[in-house]
Parts: sequence; structure tokens; C-alpha cells
Amino acid sequence: MALLSLKNLDIAFGGLKALSNVSMDADEGRIVSIIGPNGAGKTTIFNCITGIYRPTGGTILFKGEEMVGKKPHVSARMGIARTFQNIELFSHLSTMDNLLLGRHIHMKAGIFGGALRLGKRFPVAREECRHREQVERIIEFLELEAARDVPVAALPYGTRKLVELGRALAMEPTLLLLDEPTAGMNQEEKRDMMFWIRDIRDDFQVTVVMVEHDMNLVMDLSDEIMAMNFGVKLVQGPPEQVRTHPEVLEAYLGQE
Repeated sequence: MALLSLKNLDIAFGGLKALSNVSMDADEGRIVSIIGPNGAGKTTIFNCITGIYRPTGGTILFKGEEMVGKKPHVSARMGIARTFQNIELFSHLSTMDNLLLGRHIHMKAGIFGGALRLGKRFPVAREECRHREQVERIIEFLELEAARDVPVAALPYGTRKLVELGRALAMEPTLLLLDEPTAGMNQEEKRDMMFWIRDIRDDFQVTVVMVEHDMNLVMDLSDEIMAMNFGVKLVQGPPEQVRTHPEVLEAYLGQE
């Protein structure tokens, strides 16, 4: 059974059909990319998976459990984390504090309870120490040591993208949804991001589903690719198959 399985997914906004009969599988331990022109429905799929949108038809199975109708906080607790096209961070907080917010679903004392720092003899403070240890591991993994105590607003754009990735990792997900993780990055930053995504899959044992426009990165990184156009699935398969598919060449690469 696939870790994530979409079957005949439909959703419309007014008279606009955003997704039409879309099916996709993501097996455990794989990196699956979704490609297509702007408006193809890629981010809509993520919003349906995480409960931001409720599809009008079809099913979404995660670990064999139906996700349609579940709220975003429920999907997060079940092990689904995501990043966004536009960075969604608390700009006045430091990197450390933003990553700690990613731990909130695991905090028995709540986000602010641990901040009381009542001393290590108190359970609340001991719990905070455990969460900080987890966040330190992610900071070291993403090489964010220099940004640990810096407000996010003062960080370069590429570093902020890493902080958002780190916050998603702090949730300890089983499935990580990356929405254009390299958008706005230079070539060196994109190359580093590619290695980190692969290491996240291998070292953290996380399945990755990614929306990305950089075709070189997609082809190099993906185990499978699903191509879409106007809310319709064109093909899903290994990169070699998708790269030469005639409908993909026409719709996405602009070739007839």
C-alpha cells in the first residue's frame, strides 16, 4: 500500500474545475515531484491533502486512513508537514523560536509553557530541554548555527527558506510536502537544497512530495514525477518516461 494515495480527486471553485479526476500514489521512502504550468492545480493538491480545501469528489488515503474532512491540525498530528510557496514564518522571532513552533504538536505543556524556564527539576522545563535538543539537531543538519538567535526578518531569503524547511522537519513528519522549495534561490542554494532533500529522505526516513518548477532539479532528484495541466493528470512515472511524454512536452516544455 502506498503511504499516500489520491484517487479520482475533484474540486471546483465556482465554475472553475481546479482538479479533475486526479489520482496519484507516493510510496514510502520515495521523492515524488508534481510538475505543470502555473494554474495546473499543483498547490491545490497540497491544500486538499492537508485539509485546507475539501475536495468535492475522490479519496485521499494516508497510511490507509481517509483524510478528506480532516482539519489541518489533525493531518499535522498524523505526520504530514509542509512548506509554502510564500515563506510563512514569524519574522520577528529567531530561527530557534520558529523551529520550536514546529514542535508544538509534540508539546504537552504548550508552546508558552516551556518558555517559563522554571528549572530542570520541573517537568515543563525538562520537556522544553528535550524539544530544544531536537531543534538543535535540525539546526546542525541544515547548517543554521549562525542564524540560531537571529530574527528571521534579518536573514537572507535563501536562509529563510531553510528555516521554513527546518520548522517542517521539527514536526517529525512521515510525509513532507514541499511547495516550490527552491523558488527565488540562486544556483548554489538550489544545489544545496537538492542534497538536503535527498538527505531528509535518507537520514530522517521521510517520504517527500514536491512541487517544483526547476526541471533540472526535478529530473535529478525525483524517483517519480506526476505531470499536470489545467487540473488534469497527464502522466506519472520515472523521470525518463515523463521527460519524453508528448503531452508533457507540449503543455509544460512548450514543444509540439
